Amino acid sequence: MPLLVFEGLDGSGKSSLMSALEGELQKNKISVLRTREPGGTRLGDEIRNIILRPEGPAPTARTELLLYEASRAQHVDEVIRPALQKNSWVLCDRFTASSVAFQAGGRSIDEEWVERLNEFATAGVVPELTILLDLSVEESRRRREQRSGQRGGGEDRIESEADSFHNRVRQSFLAQAENQPGRWLVLDASRSPQDLLQQLMDHLRSLKWLNR
Repeated sequence: MPLLVFEGLDGSGKSSLMSALEGELQKNKISVLRTREPGGTRLGDEIRNIILRPEGPAPTARTELLLYEASRAQHVDEVIRPALQKNSWVLCDRFTASSVAFQAGGRSIDEEWVERLNEFATAGVVPELTILLDLSVEESRRRREQRSGQRGGGEDRIESEADSFHNRVRQSFLAQAENQPGRWLVLDASRSPQDLLQQLMDHLRSLKWLNR
């Protein structure tokens, strides 16, 4: 069964599209697990808090990368691999491509090191499809500000980075998608949720995955 990963800048609509796809898969009586990174496990959620909290000591760039990879290793061992072995589809909000984008692209860590750590943390688990919801940095910021106003509270430590950081992240995502076109689907996140779901469903049908 496939591992589908959803990537993009914060506010791009990953959660909404994942929820909509989950509903469609359940209508087709397909077993599906929805999860996220960093987190997805009790230990991973504790690591997530260390990474994203805006207060307290901030990890250095290398420490941040290692924390993400530690959370990922636990996530793969405890959640993702067991679900795939039970023939469930797994929908994951962020995975290895985020480390390349945020830590190599955003933090300027050598991409080769990020890839090596990704390989170690995942132990051979690779997404069959990565869906990139591409959004401009300006629109991402506008959506984040709107969300904060509706829910209250401020941004986390990563969200509060400068636009230049988020632009490097976006460009990394696009470069990764260009380098592996057969394993990525790039969607225009400015489109309506209904359009995005339709495009994704059409793509999955073209791959004949919905006949599994």
